[in-house]
This record gives sequence, structure tokens and C-alpha cells, in this order.
Amino acid sequence: MSFSHPWIEAAAATSVGIATAVAGLAWWQTPVSQPSTATVIVAPAEFDFEPTGEFIARGVEFDPGDRAVMLDRPIEIMKYQVTLGEYFGCVEAKRCELPDRRSTDTNAPVIGVNFLDARAYADWYSDRTGERWRLPTAEEWAYVAAERFAGEVFSRADEPSNPAIAWIRRYREQVLLARKPDPVLHPAGYFGSNSNGVYDLGGNVWEWTSACYTRTEQDQDGNVVGNPYKNCGIRIAEGLHRAYMTNLIREGMSGGCAVGTPPDHLGFRLVRDDQRFPRLARLGRTIANVLSR
Repeated sequence: MSFSHPWIEAAAATSVGIATAVAGLAWWQTPVSQPSTATVIVAPAEFDFEPTGEFIARGVEFDPGDRAVMLDRPIEIMKYQVTLGEYFGCVEAKRCELPDRRSTDTNAPVIGVNFLDARAYADWYSDRTGERWRLPTAEEWAYVAAERFAGEVFSRADEPSNPAIAWIRRYREQVLLARKPDPVLHPAGYFGSNSNGVYDLGGNVWEWTSACYTRTEQDQDGNVVGNPYKNCGIRIAEGLHRAYMTNLIREGMSGGCAVGTPPDHLGFRLVRDDQRFPRLARLGRTIANVLSR
């Protein structure tokens, strides 16, 4: 995917070139960084996943609970979020738009990017490396995040038969509602690694996934009615909590269908589709049929 920007094209047309044009800006003081090659490989397994989207029964939204998901191959994911310096290589190639928010630290995560920006970078990076890179699915992100995965925190319904669930949910909501925004962009690695060796998950930069917003309706017997409604104009960003964002939004604090407290920043990391990893025999339910249970 290719994007054009009047400022970039004007700079490219000058004899000095785009590098000199951006060098005059306060946020850009160093050369373009080489794209990161540091990745982490996480072995597949079956795990419990809180499905994305809305679930409606008799006109009322309900919490569908966790579902078992089986990943069928290892996940190779970037160890750190894509940085500003790495992202600017795509801008310099005129394949990505300038981010709306910039830092003076080119080694900090790129922020101020929307879903389309992240996908454009994945396309450019794939072309540059000769490998296929993409945004993670919501299931892949949750599995890699492990103990740092939050998922849906602001469900409207609790399980009436289990007051402990309601108490835990209210506690989690209060913690996040009391959380103050963290607008400071911290350097890569600031929030440390999780148990899978992946850094900055659940920090103040939410990450775009490839997942679209869905709405699933069930009848009084719990059977899915028709096909789930799907809107890919709204994508899912994962972080301290799950957020539903229109795919054009670059600033989380501006809203855009965010669930709960708005994301401080929006960034991303990529997954590599590596054919070295053969697909495993599927055990139990698959991602494709998990919602039809």
C-alpha cells in the first residue's frame, strides 16, 4: 500500500532531498535506523481467550466468558515495538505517512499512527526483507502477552450466579478508571519484558492488531443467530485494556470507539509468517470455530 503526502513529495523534489528537509525539524536529529530484526518465538499451545466484539442475547449485551483457542504454529513476533527511526525508513521510501505524534528519541516506539499506517509499514517491511510480516491477530497478541493480557475489562454484565466475578470485575474497572493518563513516551524496554521475553506489553503504547469489530447475536437457547456482524472500519488495539478504534485514528486520547479509558498512545509490532514452522495438527477447537460453540 502506498500513501502520498504533499510535504514528502515537495521535499523529494528538492535537490537537497528528503533527508535534509526532515533534518531541520527538531524531532529528527539522527539518520534513519535500520529495521529491527530482534524477534521472539513463542511455542503454540491451547489457551483461554476472551473473544473480541459484542455478544448480544435477547437484546442485552453479555459477557461470553473465555473460550479455548488452539494455535497451530509458533508465533514469531518483534521483541520491541516498531520505533520512530525504523518507521521513518518507510516514510523516506514514500510508503508510509508521517506520524501525527513525534519524539526526539528515534529509538522510542513510533506513536501517532493508525491501523492503515501500521499495515503500510508491514507491507513495506515485507517487500524490503523478502519475508511476510503482518500485524498479529487478537488471539496471537493475547497469547504472546500472557500474564500482561487484560482483554475486555468494561463488560456491562456480570455472571449473576457468581458474585465473586462481579467483585473482581468492579475492582479491575476501578483500578483502570483511577489510572491517570501517561503521555510521556518512554524509551523501548522501559516497561520490561513479560514471561515470553517480549517487551513493553501493557505499557502506555497500545498496539494495533488485525482484528475487526464484530457483533454476535444469540437466541434464548444460546445458538448464534445468522452470521456475526463484522465492521473492519473499526479495529482492535490491545494494551492495558482492549480498545476498539476506528482505523483512521492516530491519537488514542481523541476517542474513536475506545472502550474504557482511552489509550495514551497507538503503536504496533509485527509478526513474521515463517514457513519453517509447519502447521501442527489441530487439537480441540480452532480459532475459526471458537465463536460458534
